[in-house]
Amino acid sequence: MSPAILGTILVATLVTAAISGVFGMAGGLLLMGVLASFVPVATAMVLHGFIQIVSNASRAFLWRRHIIWPLIARYAIGVTGALLLIVMIPWRPNQTEVFFLLGLTAMLVWIPKSWIEINVERPLQAETCGFLVQTLNTLAGVAGPLLDIFFVKTLLPRQAVVATKAATQVMAHAVKIAFWGFPLIGILSNSDTAAQAGFPPLWAFAVIVPLSLLGTWLGGQVLDRMTDANFRTWTKWIVTATGAVYLAQAAMLL
Repeated sequence: MSPAILGTILVATLVTAAISGVFGMAGGLLLMGVLASFVPVATAMVLHGFIQIVSNASRAFLWRRHIIWPLIARYAIGVTGALLLIVMIPWRPNQTEVFFLLGLTAMLVWIPKSWIEINVERPLQAETCGFLVQTLNTLAGVAGPLLDIFFVKTLLPRQAVVATKAATQVMAHAVKIAFWGFPLIGILSNSDTAAQAGFPPLWAFAVIVPLSLLGTWLGGQVLDRMTDANFRTWTKWIVTATGAVYLAQAAMLL
């Protein structure tokens, strides 16, 4: 991995962690696009999963008193079902397909709320959320907009939304790392193919952790000063702009 690409990834880690600290999902969408632009898909998925686990775990810890733990337990049941499905899927998306999936995922924020009778607090909906979000997150790398659909009609305050979503995403990205990481081990262990993986040096992970923690803290400072109305409006437009860029990238790659 060249110093320029590594530097870009480190800067993106800080910036997107801060964005996620404010909006809970937009940062992960941005980061996945950056990684997919510079490294192979499998490497991008593993790196994204690692960075997002650090970012989400720190965000969940920062707002831990706001986490709705009964929802987390129900969400985990859906994740178990998703695991049974994805291990049977032989398909792996390439770079173009990843950008296309990211773009479509982002556009989910425009589904009219009047069409949605979904509320993660209702019976079986947290379980459904875990199943769908885990499946999409594993194959596309990101599922924040889909996750958000299950929270838009709750009466939870913004801190509870961000904290609870962060806890669910720790699980989601751990599964993604395992799904994409095990095949990557064989490539990295072979000196003839290791360079093709575009994996960063191990010391870079020691830098990524404090950058992600710093970004999360900075985002938390902004979130605490933001109103619930501004929180939802800015999230929608940032995610939409990002999705439009990804769809354009997919079109150009085609």
